Amino acid sequence: MGFFLNLNMSIKEKIIKFATKFQSDDIAKSYPLDYCVPVYHAVSNYHLPHLKHIINYKSEQEFEQDLDQLSQHFQFVNWDEFKEFINGNFKPKKKIALLTFDDGLSEFHDVVVPILERKGIYAINFINPKFIGNTDLMYRCKASILMERVLKSDERELHVFQDVLPNDNFKKLLIGKLNKIKYEERNKLDLLEKSFKGGYRDYLIDYQPYMTLDQLKSVTAKGFGISSHGFDHPLYHELTLEEQMKNSIQSHYFLKKFHFIEESFAFPFTDFGVKREFFEEIFSINDLFCSFGSAGLKVDSFAKNIQRIPMEKGKDANQILKEEIAYFNLKKIVNKNTIQRK
Repeated sequence: MGFFLNLNMSIKEKIIKFATKFQSDDIAKSYPLDYCVPVYHAVSNYHLPHLKHIINYKSEQEFEQDLDQLSQHFQFVNWDEFKEFINGNFKPKKKIALLTFDDGLSEFHDVVVPILERKGIYAINFINPKFIGNTDLMYRCKASILMERVLKSDERELHVFQDVLPNDNFKKLLIGKLNKIKYEERNKLDLLEKSFKGGYRDYLIDYQPYMTLDQLKSVTAKGFGISSHGFDHPLYHELTLEEQMKNSIQSHYFLKKFHFIEESFAFPFTDFGVKREFFEEIFSINDLFCSFGSAGLKVDSFAKNIQRIPMEKGKDANQILKEEIAYFNLKKIVNKNTIQRK
């Protein structure tokens, strides 16, 4: 994978931090691509147990600061303008940005859309149909809820383990185990639910973490986009090709049925390790315009797969972009700026 990709994460971060010190403040000029695709999940001023331990989501103030910073460097575009730009038929005044969100969370409807309407900025949200309407929770959200309850175990929220869970070392061990549960092991989270007071069904009713179908239609009517993020948020490189296709096509049928954007797809988690045969097959079947990964500032050997920049890193947009540019320039030295698909 190359020298920089194999570094211990802490060492890698130190090198990027050092390189960022020499990065120009003129981000628009130093940004190496003509487009930027930032990705968020949720924006909230509140404590959200289903996200708190898996996503470092931003407050409303932090999100608006990001938007203002991004607007200084890029011209925000809508989905049609983005397509026209990629096809060479749209000439913006400066480099463009397509704002994206993942997972179809209710904060998009309740918090994000009002902010974007006020600022005149478009966004597209990539959703998992299985969870729309709060019929179920994505398995990582279930893990986050259980982690929250473990941390609060000294408040006697559990049915079992009362004598050991208040011990901080045991809490840390159990949280580590919960954090490592994979998609194919997600039934373990349903079994563990029985050890805690208040199940996922109660949580879904109380919090309503996902948008409803009516809310999806509402944000679409306001001019925002809804597209595919897989059916139930698996990690794609852990699936067989058949499973990858089935998950993608199930999501595509939902979009088609309700007249959402069918011509794009954003990988859940990451597109790392996904082979070229998947791209070739899904593009031939679903007539996609493009797909999206989330590997940061990179290009892809499969040209129609566009990488996005994760923005929920506990830093503002300017700092994230500077670090991405610095890392891009470092990898350029060893010719590792392009993701290769086998």
